[in-house]
Amino acid sequence: MTEAMIRKKPGMASVKDMPVLQDGPPPGGFAPVRYARRIPTKGPSAMAIFLAAFGAFSWGMYQVGQGNKIRRALKEEKYAARRAILPVLQAEEDERFVQEWKKYLEYEAEVMKDVPGWKVGESVYNSGKWMPPATGELRPDIW
Repeated sequence: MTEAMIRKKPGMASVKDMPVLQDGPPPGGFAPVRYARRIPTKGPSAMAIFLAAFGAFSWGMYQVGQGNKIRRALKEEKYAARRAILPVLQAEEDERFVQEWKKYLEYEAEVMKDVPGWKVGESVYNSGKWMPPATGELRPDIW
């Protein structure tokens, strides 16, 4: 297609003869240009999310506190039961110790019978204090 046919001016000799045709807006103007970001609000607001998180955290801390109270009560009950049976356990241990001590003194008397001046059960240390053996057994290698 030639320029003469487009502009409906037949027989033009030069481009200079062409009428000036300037582009313009359509009738009624252009539609407004959307230049702002308009993000739709979907879901809860920031304040609603914050309040929900704060509520969940508060409820969790409350539950932890209640669990701590229960755990503390159970622990105290266990300690009270241990304190109640402690005298019985101590009496049993004392009885066991006396029996072991008697066996030990008999063994010491038998071993040291030929040593003059040996006193059975007397401490070889000069501290003046009686100290129970550190272990539960008096002489585990001889029994």
